[in-house]
Amino acid sequence: MTTTSNPVTIANGTAGAAGGSVINVAQLVSQLVQATQAPQQNIINKRTTEVTTQISAVGQLKSALSTFQSALSALDTQSSFNAQIASSSDSTAFTATITSGAPVGTYSVTIDHIASAQQLLSGKFTGDGTTTVGTGTLHLSLGSTGFDVTIASADETLNGIAAAINSATGNPGITATVLQGTDGAHLVLSSTQTGAANTIQVTETDSGGALAALTYGSGNTGNYTEQSQALDAAFSISGVPGTSPTNTVTTALNGVTLNLIKPTATGAGTTAPTLSVLTDSGTIENNIKAFVTAYNALAGTFSSLGSFDATSKSAGPMLGDPLLAGLKSQIQHALYNVVKTGSSTYNTLASIGITSSSDGTLKLDMSKLGSTLATNFSSVSELFSGASGVATSLNSLITQNLATKGAVTSRGQTLINQENDLTKQTNDLNDQMTALSASLTLQYSHLNTLLSSLQTTSAYLTQALSSLPSVQSSRNG
Repeated sequence: MTTTSNPVTIANGTAGAAGGSVINVAQLVSQLVQATQAPQQNIINKRTTEVTTQISAVGQLKSALSTFQSALSALDTQSSFNAQIASSSDSTAFTATITSGAPVGTYSVTIDHIASAQQLLSGKFTGDGTTTVGTGTLHLSLGSTGFDVTIASADETLNGIAAAINSATGNPGITATVLQGTDGAHLVLSSTQTGAANTIQVTETDSGGALAALTYGSGNTGNYTEQSQALDAAFSISGVPGTSPTNTVTTALNGVTLNLIKPTATGAGTTAPTLSVLTDSGTIENNIKAFVTAYNALAGTFSSLGSFDATSKSAGPMLGDPLLAGLKSQIQHALYNVVKTGSSTYNTLASIGITSSSDGTLKLDMSKLGSTLATNFSSVSELFSGASGVATSLNSLITQNLATKGAVTSRGQTLINQENDLTKQTNDLNDQMTALSASLTLQYSHLNTLLSSLQTTSAYLTQALSSLPSVQSSRNG
């Protein structure tokens, strides 16, 4: 039986010696390299997929913990329970805002007069604002702050003087305006600052006399009429008198800012308006509600990461992971722990209306919470923000786990290191296969040359033998 084979070309596609190449070197080397590389690469790929999945899972866990911790920030310190509101019974007379630490209570407020700024109206100047007044130097002051204004020939009119005052360097708040009346022009000087100390004075400092009609001060009030007096606000809170250079009063009642608007009514039959400072239970309720919502979101992440679907036989990426199980256990312990609140009744979340559902989430009874805040506010505050409070303990626990050397962060870094190592293994394997491919190509190219040479020799011998004379042997007999 004669066996024939089709000649093949080597990797570069060129024909070999006579009779053609015997081996397709490129194809053979590729198959050998692939057969060597594939099992190892499959192992690396499988492990890389597992590690990448774990990195994503830890990232989800870390994000969920951070989000939950954000909700704790409104409950984990006692100052977070100092939320208060202030209200005025007559907002046309005064309004109030809370800063911090205000004493809860109701206070009567009377306002004798509000703080005002001084305004001066000069005597008349014949003509209008363009009439020449004169040149020289004026020194103006508002309270203890003064500044100089040089009136040159370009500014010697009433309009020019007003403009020079308004644009002067160091002006602490004096505004100059020219009013035109039927009797002539008037210069109006207005202070932007209230308070008895902020009075306006004007002197001529160059010993001239051209600007004398614009001067004003103690013993020299004839050139202006005082349209508005510089006054401190005068008021009383629960009968305690006070004054303020401005209508924004911040020092009379700790933690409260009063904005005085107008004097209050006085006399028989009148009642002073009141300021009420109350605990802002609504804000506290919303913060606790947000805490429950945030925990339920965290519980959902725990459930998803550690789940198992019996129907599809699919498992969550952290099923059976001790990190997930340990965190869940620690957080639940903090949630359901009995806290020393000073009350034997209100010392657990359940006692204020936060209970656990069958799926591990929390549910909130707003009615019960509101009632507890109204009657036992300090116990609720201590339950969350005390030294061993629920929010305090949870915040500390999460901070430890998310710290640089914490369990969650450490696990994430370990997985990243493993992913980097797998990438290196892939690169090393690729380098090894590149070297193997070069080595095999060289070996099989040499073998191909040898086989091609043998094929040529075989063809030559076959041709030579076929050209020899035929020898016939016969035997008689």
